[in-house]
Amino acid sequence: MTRPRPSAPGCTRREFLAAAGAGMAATRTGWQVPPQDGQPALRAPHFPPTARRVIYLCMAEGPSQIETFDHKPELEKWFDKDLPDSVRQGQRITTMTSGQTRFPVAPSLFRFAQHGQSGAWVSELLPQTARIVDELAIVRSVRTDAINHDPAITFLLTGAEIPGRPSLGAWVSHGLGSRNRDLPAFVVLHSTWTGRKDAQALYTRLWGAGFLPSRHQGVAFRSSGDPVLYLRNPEGIDPPLRRRMLDTLERLNRRHLERDGDPETATRIAQYEMAWRMQHSIPELEDLSREPEHVLKLYGPEVHTPGTFARNCLLARRLAERDVRFVQVFIRGWDQHFNLPKDMAAQCRDTDHGCAGLILDLKQRGLLDDTLVVWGGEFGRTVYCQGPLTRSNYGRDHHPYCFTMWFAGGGIRPGLVYGATDDFSYNVVQDPVHLHDVNATILHCLGIDHERLTYRYQGRDFRLTDVHGHVVRPILA
Repeated sequence: MTRPRPSAPGCTRREFLAAAGAGMAATRTGWQVPPQDGQPALRAPHFPPTARRVIYLCMAEGPSQIETFDHKPELEKWFDKDLPDSVRQGQRITTMTSGQTRFPVAPSLFRFAQHGQSGAWVSELLPQTARIVDELAIVRSVRTDAINHDPAITFLLTGAEIPGRPSLGAWVSHGLGSRNRDLPAFVVLHSTWTGRKDAQALYTRLWGAGFLPSRHQGVAFRSSGDPVLYLRNPEGIDPPLRRRMLDTLERLNRRHLERDGDPETATRIAQYEMAWRMQHSIPELEDLSREPEHVLKLYGPEVHTPGTFARNCLLARRLAERDVRFVQVFIRGWDQHFNLPKDMAAQCRDTDHGCAGLILDLKQRGLLDDTLVVWGGEFGRTVYCQGPLTRSNYGRDHHPYCFTMWFAGGGIRPGLVYGATDDFSYNVVQDPVHLHDVNATILHCLGIDHERLTYRYQGRDFRLTDVHGHVVRPILA
């Protein structure tokens, strides 16, 4: 790629250094100014992929594995007894429970049963998910490094606890580009919830581009009103006038780009063009009038309410149909430090039907074969109770040392239960899977070698998995 000389008129010392750094990055990564249609150029994967796209169902704040997929029937014998020191092994705990004089064991209040040919144990809180267990690879041995929400979810979605790194979806956009010129390569959907209302904030860095070119950042759709602000032209502005305005603005921006060579100017040109096309593509995406009733039923009654998790799962399927590369569906409210039985039951009602409907809908359309679906949060929950423990109520603190995620489609081996924890769901005892391994595996399904997807920044080659990560090959088909 030929870049303008940094000594062009109007170029400051700071702009010179930025241009020089961008030029070196361009040489190393093969990055190019995006084409006029505004979408990142499609790149060839490192090897044949099993998935063309990803739908990431992010259960923000960490659902309890003990109430969902990690059945521990022997815990009933330990009700209100102290967690043995031999289990905890002096591991770090949060300040929310470190002051407790006791760590009483709290068995799950909910019944479990085995389902499908795989015989996977699933809680009664997830009856719809129980119906599709033979489509899932349930990994019960995931672990992470961070113990508090913000660093933990930042680590989950960017591969680092410290803010500033590119998100998983941005890495995928950078590595593979877009397959759809009328929609962003990376779309984020936020869901309403009915569990605990005091939820953790979700910062834009969780779908940001970090030090990658900003065109790779996720585009967040709103859960109420127009999904994207300024989707409609203001009164008195018709489409032809808007088009003339954009054409004039593009000419001015291209003069600036030719003069200074700032890649962010190219991104801005692309954003305006994408916004123009989204004025037509987004209303069509949001129009569910042609969805058959039998499809809507797959997602449950809440699919008719904009902003719900069920509705967003249906939108995720429609985005997958349109070959959007990465869709991230958030739902908050899983932070059950107290009143877990009531609040978690509400969270599961919010999500269970949507998850199952998404898998069944993708499968019946032939999309599950090349769409990777990921379910999980930033960490799990402690077996011991936070706060008062009774037979009908308890809470659980954050637990990074073991939790459950599931995967489906896109080259994942279906009907698999992988990994195991000890009798207290406190430590991994079989087939540990670190979050770096999870991200390495997601990239592998997309045909990307996680060790080769790098970007040079401040003199160092960065990657999503840092210097870690192994593909979890036993869960691959």
